[in-house]
Amino acid sequence: MARKHGTATIGRRGFLGGMAAGTALLAAPAIAAGTIEVVDIAGRTVSLKAPARRIILGEGRLMYGFSVLQPEKPFERLVGWGDDMALFDPGTYRQYRAKHPAGEKVPRFGSAVNSDFSVERAIATNPDLVLFPLSAYQRQIQAGTFDKLQRAGIPTAIVDLREALAQNTQPSIEIMGALLGLESEAAAFNRFYLRETRRVSSAVWNMPANKRTTVFMERAAGIDPNNCCMTFGNANLGVTLQDAGGINWGASRFPGIGGTASPEAILTLDPEAIIGTGADWSESTPGARGVPFGYETTQAQVQAALKALAERPGWAALRAVKSKRFYSIYHQFYTSPAHLVAMQVFAKWLYPEEFARLDPDAVWQEYHARFSPIPLSGVFWAQLA
Repeated sequence: MARKHGTATIGRRGFLGGMAAGTALLAAPAIAAGTIEVVDIAGRTVSLKAPARRIILGEGRLMYGFSVLQPEKPFERLVGWGDDMALFDPGTYRQYRAKHPAGEKVPRFGSAVNSDFSVERAIATNPDLVLFPLSAYQRQIQAGTFDKLQRAGIPTAIVDLREALAQNTQPSIEIMGALLGLESEAAAFNRFYLRETRRVSSAVWNMPANKRTTVFMERAAGIDPNNCCMTFGNANLGVTLQDAGGINWGASRFPGIGGTASPEAILTLDPEAIIGTGADWSESTPGARGVPFGYETTQAQVQAALKALAERPGWAALRAVKSKRFYSIYHQFYTSPAHLVAMQVFAKWLYPEEFARLDPDAVWQEYHARFSPIPLSGVFWAQLA
């Protein structure tokens, strides 16, 4: 008899997994009379008569997590996906298209997070499952999306690879694995995730506050060259930084995903370290001047962009800039299970002696060799030279 625990369903085949905050028992599907039943991240019971074969991703960047279950054929079961990867991570999209040209034939929908999801188009593709991110949950409730799909006989499931990364990544991977009949693949990834995050969490768990580094995180640095500075609160990479032992300045000031700090506040704070996030936003935000991390990026492009950010009015006087503790990392880690690599990068930047043996480059290579549908290339994090 399966029982509920947290955000997932625990069955006899459940296995032990742990996060930085402790050990959590993850979900296995409850299978009775040929059905698959799980409890999704929103606490909703999801039932399928058989593993899903025709799936819609309500947000395209759910592919980052979805594809770790079947990296050789990431589009094999898709009948639709959101268009946001092509807009916000065009370099990655081009790599998918080059490696898996069949994906170009999969219809693209508007992203559910932006309220552009078309229920009518979804029903027309005859899916047997639609996956939505937790970020879109309340918005789609208000739009009546779940009720409309339910009336059409189409199950939906909520997963989360963005809002609460530490708590929800492993259960979300397991939920998807159960619904796709890929439980062993999900378990393999979760073992990898647990192993690599524990390399950091076990070392910083009891680190005293007076030995921790205060960091200002600039979210999407340079996306609007005329405005500064968005930062993370107690969500996604802001929490990943804290899991790596850093003190996230924005966490005590902004609830949820974060807010905006004035340039004057940054100059007054004069943080020990600054970590920005960057990506190729050329498709979605022409004129952006962020660090264009991704599969098509060169070190020269990264350093030029970092230098430009460090030379904004007043920033050259900051101790983080003067000491070269001025860093940036791939923005899309904030909505991907690959944030495990960001956690290691943060730890090594902040505490190089304690994590001298940590090798996030090797972990990123292993991630691609085992779980990524596209080969590794480009640049994904950097320190001001």
